[in-house]
Amino acid sequence: MSHAANGVSSGAPTPVRPDRKNRHRWWILGVIGIAQLMVVLDGTIVNIALPSAQQDLGFTDGNRQWVITAYALAFGSLLLLGGRIADLFGRKVTFLLGLLGFAGASALGGAATSFSMLVAARAGQGLFGALLAPAALSLLTTTFTDGKERAKAFTVFGAIAGAGAAVGLLLGGVLTEYLDWRWTLYVNLFFAAIAFVGGVLLLTRDVRDKGSKLDIPGTILVSSGLFCLVYGFSNAETHGWSSVATWGLLLAGAVLIGAFGWWQTRSAHPLLPLRVLLDRNRSASFLAILISGAGMFGVFLFLTYYMQQTLGYTPVKTGLAFMPMVAALMLTTGLANNILLPRIGPKPVVPLGMGLAAAGLVWMTGLDLTSGYAAHVMPPLIAMGLGLGLIMAPAMNLATSGIAAEDAGVASATVNTMQQIGGSIGTALLTTLSASAATDYLTGKNPKDPAVLAHSALEGYSAAYWWSAAFFAAGLVLSVLLYRRGVPKQDENAAPVIHM
Repeated sequence: MSHAANGVSSGAPTPVRPDRKNRHRWWILGVIGIAQLMVVLDGTIVNIALPSAQQDLGFTDGNRQWVITAYALAFGSLLLLGGRIADLFGRKVTFLLGLLGFAGASALGGAATSFSMLVAARAGQGLFGALLAPAALSLLTTTFTDGKERAKAFTVFGAIAGAGAAVGLLLGGVLTEYLDWRWTLYVNLFFAAIAFVGGVLLLTRDVRDKGSKLDIPGTILVSSGLFCLVYGFSNAETHGWSSVATWGLLLAGAVLIGAFGWWQTRSAHPLLPLRVLLDRNRSASFLAILISGAGMFGVFLFLTYYMQQTLGYTPVKTGLAFMPMVAALMLTTGLANNILLPRIGPKPVVPLGMGLAAAGLVWMTGLDLTSGYAAHVMPPLIAMGLGLGLIMAPAMNLATSGIAAEDAGVASATVNTMQQIGGSIGTALLTTLSASAATDYLTGKNPKDPAVLAHSALEGYSAAYWWSAAFFAAGLVLSVLLYRRGVPKQDENAAPVIHM
């Protein structure tokens, strides 16, 4: 093995396998992009289909959240395990197994004849997504080692990661409105088939490190800890914060995550080697992804409700309404990774993105019952998209740069874990705060008056936007404090890129 900085070999003979990878690297990016899009959009594609699925399968409003939560629980709690499996058993094998399993679970969900069958299928999607997502990102990390090409690859990947949720809303709306809710699950079979064939043909098999072993105690601690956190925050929506089912689980999750951190300093084969967290830019990037996940998913959820229930948009029109945000996100993703990050570094870029996102959310608090799309809804959406692009692509790039090949999977899994846990926690918190604001507005008013109910909903949405803005404002302060000044260089504490 030879160490390399910025993708330049340090003089060892160049093996055949990386050359073969390099010849097909842009095709590999396409395959990885399709797989990542499938995983990301599945976080939202089912949202718009839920009313139709509920009517068809006859489950209650109280049970409805579990169609979403089952996916988040399995995905968020098993991601680190999936990342380590990719490192230990090979990224190609893990990637292909994840695709097959995800497709199978999607087919089961599409054919669901009961609520329990649908929830089981969604949990299965989350489980195999936890294998697939870190394997995809680590394949990207190890395929693109040249600095400039890597920036372009992460521009595409960051745009997919940021825009996938909005694309899911649009695709979910189209499939639900013109076909059937079941197609929001069946559509994954097409994505998976294309990515699987491409993966078989283009990806090369990794050499397994037979000396490494899976950290079973660490796996149990972190998986159960993350499960308790996501489950606890999900319970806050239905049980309230004073319930043991909420605070008890959150406390247990915090204790288990603390125990996991302690165990990683003792384990001979740690699930999350602490060297992965030692670089300041990498740690700051993990935090930026966590915060942007919390704010971003909240916006998609509440703005979707606002457009459909208050403004009367159809599912398709709601999805289309998010497209200017996607365009803005893609614009600043390319700008950040290809021009700003290599020239001025992350310190001005990510905080600027946090500030723009916060400003867009504050702007959204002015939306009312008669707001027009072009004049009132679209401008803050564009501001939000511009901000997210400046956050997501640089953070994903820096979170996985300078990482050893044997740690690529777990670093990639940490990125996905941060985004998923951030989204889950943010959604649960914002839902609870929004419901409290709406209830407070109804105090002393006639709850049967349609106008009062409409304004109550607006109060709830506005509270969610204010709190999301607070997340990004906190992110602005933290990113200013944590990111290093200047253009990123290979850090002495960070694991180097290794050519095997």
